[in-house]
Amino acid sequence: MLPSDNIFSEPMINTTEKDSNYQDLDKMSVLELLNNINKEDKTVPLAVEAAIPQIEALVKVAVERMKKGGRLFYIGAGTSGRLGILDASECPPTYGVPFDWVIGLIAGGDIAIRKAVEFAEDDMEQAWIDLEEYAINENDVVIGIAASGGTPYVIGGLEKANEMGIATGCIVCNANSPIAARAQYPVEVIVGPEFVTGSTRMKAGTAQKLVLNMISTSVMIQLGRVKGNKMVDMQLSNHKLVARGVRMVMAETGASEETATTLLEEFGNVRKAIEAFKVKQQL
Repeated sequence: MLPSDNIFSEPMINTTEKDSNYQDLDKMSVLELLNNINKEDKTVPLAVEAAIPQIEALVKVAVERMKKGGRLFYIGAGTSGRLGILDASECPPTYGVPFDWVIGLIAGGDIAIRKAVEFAEDDMEQAWIDLEEYAINENDVVIGIAASGGTPYVIGGLEKANEMGIATGCIVCNANSPIAARAQYPVEVIVGPEFVTGSTRMKAGTAQKLVLNMISTSVMIQLGRVKGNKMVDMQLSNHKLVARGVRMVMAETGASEETATTLLEEFGNVRKAIEAFKVKQQL
């Protein structure tokens, strides 16, 4: 493990801070701006594709640990932290899992979700303090998210997690970064310069969101939270989702809409409604 007292000494290739490929943005028309942003965005999925072997390794260890009762933690600052919280917060309604299965933590605490907290990301100790509040243990996995690859909040959290025998991963957008050097399962998605120089909420943020989608979706499928291609454990929290649930039950069982609705009302869950119908058919 690299020492934490000289965190910026590694030969990081900081492409996210390089000058934009485009000049005089303030002189472009709206159409030119939109076309050029879109042109840059098209490069992001290719950068993610190149990182799939790294993503696969991280997903596999996450599945292994979570099958043993572990949890998945995301730690980050700014946009990266917010993206982790977004991904974590969508797992319970989508897959019907407990709210403490996937947990997103951001430097500066919950207030930083909406407003930047000055210098919060520079605290090397706080991430571990935040993780300890959840009684983190060796069955868990910690993924640090940082476009730059050098956020002290994330570095400190990964270092301490490594010391405690906890599996660590990361999602970064610069090569040879301090964070990737500290992650056991690094994911490096090299997106290059941003359209607005240094604005890593753009291509880097998009890349991080794509990777987070891949990680959480693959993990949940591997943990059995999807049947076929359906979210059979989703929370039925509004009329749209109830209607979707009815259609799922109908498609899986061949039951009428009325029967499917009754089953869903009785069991409150698509998977349980389908299982109950099949049991009744066998009697």
